[in-house]
Amino acid sequence: MPIVMSLFVPLATIAQTSVGVFKATQDIGPVLHRGETVYEETAQKYTLKGAGANIWFAKDEFHYAHTKVSGDFILQARGRFPFAGVDPHRKLGWMIRTGLDTSSAMVCAAVHGDGLTAVQYRKSDGANIEEVKSPFLGPDVIQLERRGRSFFLSVAHFGRPFWTVEVPDFDFHDSLYVGLFVCSHNKDVVETAVFDNVQIIFPAALEFRPYQDYIGSNLEILDVGTGVRKILFSTPDVIQAPNWTPDGKALIYNSHGLIFRYDLASGVHAQINTDFVTQNNNDHVISFDGSLLGLSSSSVDPTSGSLIFTVPITGGMPEQITLQGHAYLHGWSPDGKWLTYTAQRNGEHDIYKIPSTGGEEVRLTQAPGLDDGSEYSPDGKYIYYNSVQSGKMELWRMTSEGKEQTQITDDEYQNWFPHISPDGKWIVFLSFMPEVEPEDHPFYKHVYLRKMPIEGGKMKIIAYIYGGQGSINVPSWSPDSRYVAFVSNSLVR
Repeated sequence: MPIVMSLFVPLATIAQTSVGVFKATQDIGPVLHRGETVYEETAQKYTLKGAGANIWFAKDEFHYAHTKVSGDFILQARGRFPFAGVDPHRKLGWMIRTGLDTSSAMVCAAVHGDGLTAVQYRKSDGANIEEVKSPFLGPDVIQLERRGRSFFLSVAHFGRPFWTVEVPDFDFHDSLYVGLFVCSHNKDVVETAVFDNVQIIFPAALEFRPYQDYIGSNLEILDVGTGVRKILFSTPDVIQAPNWTPDGKALIYNSHGLIFRYDLASGVHAQINTDFVTQNNNDHVISFDGSLLGLSSSSVDPTSGSLIFTVPITGGMPEQITLQGHAYLHGWSPDGKWLTYTAQRNGEHDIYKIPSTGGEEVRLTQAPGLDDGSEYSPDGKYIYYNSVQSGKMELWRMTSEGKEQTQITDDEYQNWFPHISPDGKWIVFLSFMPEVEPEDHPFYKHVYLRKMPIEGGKMKIIAYIYGGQGSINVPSWSPDSRYVAFVSNSLVR
């Protein structure tokens, strides 16, 4: 059932019951018509209704769903006006405030009814608002980030990259109100705004040490067609690399070297018994028939690096497949006969394959530099992978025998981990920003999850994620090709 919070006069009253990620809702300023926030828990969607004459000059009037946070943070959402509305200057977006008075210092990411978009701000109580306008009209993806004394507005039309601007030199205290807002820009009218993909993210500290320090995790599923995300659960612990089981009933992920099964119907987590193989990394793969789980682990001899094992999907005694270490599993052939992986041999990282029951490994790539993320197409004819041989990390394709190696992406991003939809129509992959080193796939960065047709062509962003390493290292499509699973990250405070 929807959770409804409303504010009735007097205006000093605040609805204190939590609404989704927000602790309270209220109207700011002398509005004539009370506002309300409705949270649909199943859809994780927020609907705000509110009035208010304006958010401008030295005072503000609007409806606000908010919570109080401290330190640096990232606010993410998609927002829209579902109806035509009355005033072209009605506004929706994110609002950050030092206080709840009508004239409090603030920063907001405002999208107007006519499409005008800006970061608008009041650096001190009672001052007139200033703004920096975006060159793009009517974006629906809205991000507002605090980094120390600066705020960053990032906006996009869903599917496209962010446009970002920094506004520096804010002397705000550490603890601030943050939340969603709607303003009708007409004191006699109540307007409606709808938001989904709403997250308040607390990023890793600047002194964070990769592979030593970890922050919390959200296990999410994404509707690839609509871009709607749903958080299945959040934990202060580290989880990585969800696989979707071929029967569609569960997700399999790793945490601290152990493998877990998350039942989608019941929400129950259960550790999968992998016996002596306990130091598993995030390179694990399920066979196409769903009977076996492939693991990459340094459990046997840490000095030799990761070895590859297989184990029944329900758990049991693992069988060692590779004899040499520094082998990182990524793919299983549809006929069940081959495993494909990245291995370090003679100082080079190349793609290899090996019989799934063990045997002699076969080298498939030989270009200098890192080749990684190999995965079979559902028909078994091709292996898709990412390679740095062009100078940047891009997606490539070759036959299952290593022939006809062909680059299939070429843009400014560092592109990793191609995952092919079960229906063979789409590739989903992770894109790091251009400034990331080509052979690096770091933790805790702004990244894009993108898709493209299997035959190549136009690429589209389907998720704007704070994550990276461990987010989507392994095949994670649902069996019906409608959804993908991934991990995003945030500190838990």
